[in-house]
This record gives sequence, C-alpha cells and structure tokens, in this order.
Amino acid sequence: MALLQRRGQVTKKIGELKSKQAMPIYVPEREKALIEARRKEAEALGVSPDLIEDILRRMMRDSYHSQHAKYACVNNDIEKVVILGGGGALGKVLVSLFKNSDYPVEVLEQADWPNAANILKDADLVMVAVPINSTCEIIEALPSLKPSCILADVTSIKQAPLDAMMQVHSGPVVGLHPMFGPDSPGMIKQVVVVCEGRRPEQYQWLLDQMSLWGASLYHSSAQEHDHAMAYIQVMRHFSTFVYGQHLQQENPKLEELVAFSSPIYRLELAMVGRLFAQAPELYADIIFSNEQSVDLLKGFNRRFEDAISLLESGDKKGFVERFKQTAQWFGDYAKVCMVDSKKLLLKADDSHLLRKLK
Repeated sequence: MALLQRRGQVTKKIGELKSKQAMPIYVPEREKALIEARRKEAEALGVSPDLIEDILRRMMRDSYHSQHAKYACVNNDIEKVVILGGGGALGKVLVSLFKNSDYPVEVLEQADWPNAANILKDADLVMVAVPINSTCEIIEALPSLKPSCILADVTSIKQAPLDAMMQVHSGPVVGLHPMFGPDSPGMIKQVVVVCEGRRPEQYQWLLDQMSLWGASLYHSSAQEHDHAMAYIQVMRHFSTFVYGQHLQQENPKLEELVAFSSPIYRLELAMVGRLFAQAPELYADIIFSNEQSVDLLKGFNRRFEDAISLLESGDKKGFVERFKQTAQWFGDYAKVCMVDSKKLLLKADDSHLLRKLK
C-alpha cells in the first residue's frame, strides 16, 4: 500500500507534466509496449504473464484517473464554451472536462432560456447535451450564433440533429456521440463517434482536445451511425427490457436465480439489472427515437419465433446447422470474445463471492 501511495504521487506529477506539454493522458501504443515487455519478463521468471497484465492494467487504470484532474488547453483563443444541458448527467462530465482544460464554460439550462440570446451571442463553441426527444426542437429554437461558432450535439442519434444544426447555423457544425454513460469520470479509453458536418478544419481543435482527454475517435456518416446504433443500442436495450419484463411477470425467486448461476449467467443477469437501475425515460428515448427500431425488432421477433419452431419440432439438426452458420459469421472474433469474457468472468466471480461474505 505504501508503494501504491508513492506511485499515486508520481502519476499525479506525470499528469501535471503531460498537461504542460499538451500530451495525451492515454497513449495506446505506450500501454501496449509496456504490457508486452512485462509479460515477457514474467515468463522469464516463471510468473503468470496473465497475472502481471491484470495487475498492471488495474494500476494503469487508477493512474489514468489520478492524472485526469488537469489537461492542456488545445485552443487558447476560445473565449467561451456553452453547454446546453450542462446540468444533466452527461453535461456535467463535459463541463468538468472543459473546465479542467481551462476553457471558460457557461451552462444554459431550461430556466436560462429567456436569456439564451445573450449567453450564446459571443460563444465560440455551443454543445447541445439535452434529452434526445427535445434535441432537434432546441436546436431549431437556437438564436443566431456568430459565424465562427462551432455548433455540436452529443446525442445517440445523429442524422436528425445534424440536419437541424446544418439548417439553423451557417458556421462549423459537427455531430458527436460519446459512447459512454454519465457514470464515466471522463473520456479515457472511451469511443466518441464523429459525424462530419461543415468546415471540419475549424473544429479540428475540438477533436484534438477530446483525443487529449483520452478519447478514441471514430469517424462515420450520420446514416451509418444511426444504422449501427439500431443494433448496438436499440436491439440490445429492447431485448434486455423484454427479458427483464418477462422475469418480473413470471416472478421467479431472484435470489435463487443468482445463487444457482455460474459467473457468466450472473454477469448477464447483472446487465439486465443494470438497465432497470437507470432512468426509464433515457432508454425510451433511445429506442423510440431511432427510425429503424420497429423494422429491426420485427425482424428479430420473426427469427426468435423461427428458432422456437425448431424447438417445437424437435429439429436439433437444424439448430446445430444454424449455430454453425452464425459461428462462421462471427469468425475469429468469437475466439477474441472467449478470451475477453474470461477476464470479465473472473472479476465477476470475485465480486460475487465478496458480496456473499458480506
């Protein structure tokens, strides 16, 4: 513990140095090289390289969070950043990141709307971080922004907000989707999808700033993004919702389900429970706002019913054949999933045993 305490003091100083030198907190290549070197050393000493990697990754994760209290400011010419919805969960994360990079930040909430024109008139960056169901309405009601002002949104659908921003503002526009929840302390190792709008050279500094915060940027068209989100968010959340609702209506003893489950099933059950520990309005907005939701879910329902028909007819051979077809589609990624899930399962098993002791 004394060594970890000393290490924490050192990493804070490293964070200050990185801030002064405008260096990113998280450098994937550096982390990869360090872990590979330590794994080789472990093998030479007869120590489990997986154990060493596990310890290192936990320590590195803690180090990243101890360093992210201060970041360099990529663009010192920015005089005002305004976050619409900065008092919300994700909005607070964004406000914190900008403030930790020494940007002047103002928050515009619903109660401030009568004074919106005055707050926004000299803004250099306006970020819309409001609920999905009101995003386009708020964008369309924005007062005139100065021509050089960057207008961005951070909602989980992109085509409609991007179209609305392009319509109301003639200056630089970009659609962003931070692929993490409001419980994340920042952007370190988090994906942010970037949908180009207009004049990317004028908002490049914003993308550079997010990279400095540790984000991994993925560029996509708004159409491609929304299509992918139908699978990543809508289908997954809706299926989880139905599964949870089915459990609630069947009403088995939850404690028995947990007690009888292996680590992987406890982890799956934990993901279902996680959904119902959060705001229902958020997930309703995600599911109902994507135009592709109904057709995709109807297709999923047809395949679910078709799979049940295999079971009803006792067609085990047909089940195995379809299983093989799907495994072929996943290809080598299925093997990667085996390795990654094993690490998650070990952690899940440890946590479960500790809770039982309590």
